[in-house]
Amino acid sequence: MGSNQNYNFMSVHSGDEDDGAGGLIPSAGTTDSPQRSYLHSPIVAEEPYAAPQAQPRRAADRLSARRAAGRDERARNEAIRSVLYDEPLHELEYELDYEYDPAKYSAAAPYADADAHQDQRQQRLLEKLDDAHLDRDHVSRPSRGPSMYQRMRMMDGDEGEGDTALKRASTLLRRQLSKRRSQAPDGAQRYSLLGSSGHGGAGIPLQDMGGGAGRLADQGQVQDPFEMDARAEGAGAGSGGGGGGGGRSGEFRTVHIGNRESNAQYKFGHNRVSTAKYSLLTFLPKFLFEQFSKYANLFFLFTGCIQQISGVSPTSRWTTIVPLAVVLAATAAKELAEDMKRHRSDAEMNRSTARVLVGTSFEQRAWRDVAVGDIVRVENKEAIPADIVLLSSSEPEGICYIETSNLDGETNLKVKQALPETAQLLTPASLCDLRGHLKTELPNDSLYTFEGTLVSEGGRVGFRECPLDPTQVLLRGAILRNTDWIYAVVVFTGHETKLMRNASAAPIKRTNVEKTTNRQIIFLFIILVVLSVLSALGSQILTSRNRDKLAYLLLPKGEGAKTFVKSILTFIILYNNLIPISLMVTMEVVKFQQAQLINADMDMYDEASDTPALARTSSLVEELGQIEYIFSDKTGTLTCNIMEFRQCSIGGVMYADVVEASKRARIVEGEVVGQYDFGQLREHMADAQNERAALLFEFFQLLATCHTVIPEHNDAAAGGIEYQASSPDEGALVKGAALGGFVFHTRKPRSIAVDVLGASMEYEVLNINEFNSTRKRMSAVLRCPDGTIRLYCKGADTVILERLDEDASPFVQATLRHLEEYATEGLRTLCIAMRTIGEDEYRQWSALHAKAATTLTNRQQELDRVAELIERDLVLLGATAIEDKLQDGVPQTIYTLAQAGIKIWVLTGDRQETAINIGYSCKLIQEDFSLIICNETTHWETKEFLQKKLDAIREGHGSNIDLESLALIIDGRSLDFALEKDVEVLFLELATLCKAVVCCRVSPLQKALVVKLVKRRRKAILLAIGDGANDVSMIQAAHVGVGISGQEGLQAARSADFAIAQFRYLRKLLLVHGAWSYHRLSKMILFSFYKNITLYITQFWFAIFNLFSGQTVYESWSITFYTVFFTAMPPFAIGVFDQFLNARSLDRYPEMYKMGQSGVFFNVRSFWGWAINAFYHSLILFFLGAAILFNDMERDGEIGGQWVFGVIIYTAVLATVLLKAALITNMWTKWTVVAIPGSLALWLAFLPVYAVVAPKFRTSTEYDGILAHIYGNPKFWLTVVVLSALCMVRDYGYKFLKRMYFTKPYHIVQEIQKLNIPDYRPRMERFKKAVHKARVLQRIRRTRGYAFSQTEGGQEKIIRAYDTTMQKPSGY
Repeated sequence: MGSNQNYNFMSVHSGDEDDGAGGLIPSAGTTDSPQRSYLHSPIVAEEPYAAPQAQPRRAADRLSARRAAGRDERARNEAIRSVLYDEPLHELEYELDYEYDPAKYSAAAPYADADAHQDQRQQRLLEKLDDAHLDRDHVSRPSRGPSMYQRMRMMDGDEGEGDTALKRASTLLRRQLSKRRSQAPDGAQRYSLLGSSGHGGAGIPLQDMGGGAGRLADQGQVQDPFEMDARAEGAGAGSGGGGGGGGRSGEFRTVHIGNRESNAQYKFGHNRVSTAKYSLLTFLPKFLFEQFSKYANLFFLFTGCIQQISGVSPTSRWTTIVPLAVVLAATAAKELAEDMKRHRSDAEMNRSTARVLVGTSFEQRAWRDVAVGDIVRVENKEAIPADIVLLSSSEPEGICYIETSNLDGETNLKVKQALPETAQLLTPASLCDLRGHLKTELPNDSLYTFEGTLVSEGGRVGFRECPLDPTQVLLRGAILRNTDWIYAVVVFTGHETKLMRNASAAPIKRTNVEKTTNRQIIFLFIILVVLSVLSALGSQILTSRNRDKLAYLLLPKGEGAKTFVKSILTFIILYNNLIPISLMVTMEVVKFQQAQLINADMDMYDEASDTPALARTSSLVEELGQIEYIFSDKTGTLTCNIMEFRQCSIGGVMYADVVEASKRARIVEGEVVGQYDFGQLREHMADAQNERAALLFEFFQLLATCHTVIPEHNDAAAGGIEYQASSPDEGALVKGAALGGFVFHTRKPRSIAVDVLGASMEYEVLNINEFNSTRKRMSAVLRCPDGTIRLYCKGADTVILERLDEDASPFVQATLRHLEEYATEGLRTLCIAMRTIGEDEYRQWSALHAKAATTLTNRQQELDRVAELIERDLVLLGATAIEDKLQDGVPQTIYTLAQAGIKIWVLTGDRQETAINIGYSCKLIQEDFSLIICNETTHWETKEFLQKKLDAIREGHGSNIDLESLALIIDGRSLDFALEKDVEVLFLELATLCKAVVCCRVSPLQKALVVKLVKRRRKAILLAIGDGANDVSMIQAAHVGVGISGQEGLQAARSADFAIAQFRYLRKLLLVHGAWSYHRLSKMILFSFYKNITLYITQFWFAIFNLFSGQTVYESWSITFYTVFFTAMPPFAIGVFDQFLNARSLDRYPEMYKMGQSGVFFNVRSFWGWAINAFYHSLILFFLGAAILFNDMERDGEIGGQWVFGVIIYTAVLATVLLKAALITNMWTKWTVVAIPGSLALWLAFLPVYAVVAPKFRTSTEYDGILAHIYGNPKFWLTVVVLSALCMVRDYGYKFLKRMYFTKPYHIVQEIQKLNIPDYRPRMERFKKAVHKARVLQRIRRTRGYAFSQTEGGQEKIIRAYDTTMQKPSGY
């Protein structure tokens, strides 16, 4: 765009003709630069193009085109029905003077006689769009989705009739503007975005529809503006990606097919992947950064450094630096051991083998050696090694099936298809003759888009350019299913693949307890500095006042400032252990042991898969006890990815695979009550006298024929046949038919063969009316072996029941009751119906169907309309019930976690209906919940919806709205808008008010963004759990990541902090191990600070009596041994073995978990409570001890001296802190006995040995000769006993008052546990179950339907291409 251009909207008129659209004509004075159409976004090409020619219109016609089309449509349907079914037409107000012409009456057909009001409305819309485009709050941002041209094509069937192309373009542009907002910080950048043409997708440039366009029009070179838009959008594809250093042409990169030498110049990325935290080069800097971000380690490094200054340290120069080095070495060893596990997992994946074409044959190569441009062969059930473009396959027309549950969470198989030009390349020799290159988008994170071109330069394909789209692309992480083999060329490798672009680097995670400890260490350091400064000031003041009396010290003169600074450093060293140096290593060891307890827990061991629980990192164990939000995947995490045909209702009678004794069928007053099993079903079908035999036959004949499943003969599969189904539901139904003796085994383009009770029968497939989300049903028109034409239909009960011939369906009410019963059990239901069609009726309908199938506009709508004509007067056969099998214990686990105060959000790539049904099944959504469903399509609609719901909740709060019964359901498109900056707060506030949140159709990146939003905006601990590669980014974004070693592979488990085999194990992991770890670690940290403060503050009290000279009251190595040996074991015993409640009580009373969420055991108040208590104890210990030992003259007239006094106070302090450890211990084990009484015994045994040995080796001369003044001195024993007892009186009294008069919930549970009081809650549970069933029935009656997970559209084309009687090519 040139600068200083002013654009005015002006309608282009020529006499009585009007093109119905506004043009953008530059005002006078504008520059003569190339101008762009406002309708087309984005345009990168600078060349002008021709505007669409003006359309003639009749101004006299004022009738709304939409209203006229609607009236004509109704009349046309009535006419067709009358011709087909001899029904009388209703009276019409006008004559029917046209014949059925889909092109004329399609929704996209332009109407030349649209009224002038519509033109004015379009003009105003464009003006508003222009204003919005220039507005401060509507600045565009890069688009990641399909181009505008693609979205227009996709929406052909969504707009009403009479909508002009301009109106639809304007609507789309408005949506695009709302999505591309809030990115430019200032006006200059906004206008540069408006005018930019160098970034395809950065802005929405304006373009004139005259000028050069007119010249092109004169030359006959009129171009479709949408085609230009598509090219421009393609040119900008992948602009968000990097990687692949060369091979770029503009915004594309070039990949030479099968030519490594040519590709080498571009330096594409390798195919190795790494999920490890460290590498050889990054370990040291990352480790040191992580460790010295802990202020305690930083402080001890500082202390260790100043200890090396001569004449400053009152203790040995190695008493701090050596323990710090030991702590860091131990931590480094632990980090290396944990990261080596990740490296081994990565190496195992990188060593996986792939078949790469070398010359004219395929060679086995490791995944890490696969390169961009290589041609690879992937065989059935193998994982895709990189992002590849499909060339050919073993299936007809280059079709293949992939499972993408690792990518998007969906279990239904996706269909991919090679280009027709390459589909015939079925041998290595033909592949060698493929010459050319690919022009592809740059690496990016969009899983659902791909743009590129295959440029053939001769060979078998010839000289041509073939466009590529997502249909030909198979992504790393997907698995090839039901296809013998495929050939493909690699386009993205390693960390440039779309899966890895959605992942993030392994983050450095720090726990909330560590952060709180860090903050308190800062305050302790401030106290330490204050004490040091006060001591240094005291030294200066007292020294200056008493200098005459201290001549023997040879104090230097005139160095007051220097002496003052040195005194501060001396006292910092003297008091440095106020912050325990052993705390960090103690924490690491305790966490490691807690992790080992998790690993060794047999309750979390899965015997079926031989998989124990695994704590991949021990650094986060205490976070497990403070989780407030759980973000869970659905597929493979909550469900098993398995659909099973469980029950059915046929002719008003229920049949089931397993029937409980109490539910067995019996005849009551001539009616069947209860259920028959499938064995009895086959008996009834074989009994010709049974009145239901014909219904049973038709029912199972329908299941075996009405589908788009493709059979594959496989000896390893059950029954020797493996079914390829685009929907797991369809596969389950066909397998259910096989249970009834109807085995589908052959498909040809025009027929199928079914083994019916042992006899093979062939059915001609005349037509398939495919499933889509609007129809909620599918039907098949078949010519059966007896020559009759039957319509078989299956679908949601809401759409089937309204199409029944009520006179021919006497079982409707009984079937409805059965549907309700199935729904209460969480089964997925659908209804089964059929009708017989006459030859004449079918012939007429078939002609309409053929005409609709060949129309060029709104084909799908026309096909749906024609299908509606024949799917009527159906006869209800019954209903089916399929179990979307949940993992064991999922409902109970979710219900228990909800009782523990944990909010659960499900983030899934699956369909909305499926996710909601699973939500009900697993008790995430309760029956009395009110669902807030957000399916908006624009930024502003989403914002308005969220604001409206939030206002309603706020206004109704405290009245009739129960926040505990709200659930938010939002789809991926709305979520994209909800995560934008001006909407995210609304979304988060609404979501956090709800009891449950379900996000559907979300990408891996959106999962991570949701987690990061809550993490950033809420002070809460988050846990993410999943089992697929699509969950890795979410797992890494959360505070705690849990991976499930499931059917989707080990990608999530490898990247997670904890790995379990089943979702139900999360219950014990959090409620038991999490609660224990948090409580133990909290108590251990508080006790560690307490014991050090108690000892080292006595040093400060002693300094008052020695003129703050820096003299220590304790021998230096005894100070070090206090932390390392004599008080080291109690923290370990408390941190590893203590239990404030046992596992059974924590599981029975999940409300106890809320104490961790609210931080009851470890917070600022509790920390300073323990610190003040330590100050109080040090006062008693020092001053009362000094009073007792004031006159320390013994019987022979000797005195003990300073070191005897120090040993006695030291022993009293040790006894006090050990008694405190005993007082706070809830459960005594043998290790507790060893740790607490054993520590005191260790000191009493160590002292005489050390006092004798140390002086002889000149290690410590202070204890020389003191033994005679210790153990034989009664004051020693009296002081130790009296002082420790006095200190504990206050603590014991406080504990008594707290339990008796300020009782906490866990105190009550402790008493229940101690006295083994029985639990009377089972009665309440039975009552809750009855209420739950009643609410389920209410919901089913209120909202009926069926959650299909079937691929929409394209299935008939696929089945028409298959002939399973023909042998597939081997590929060699």
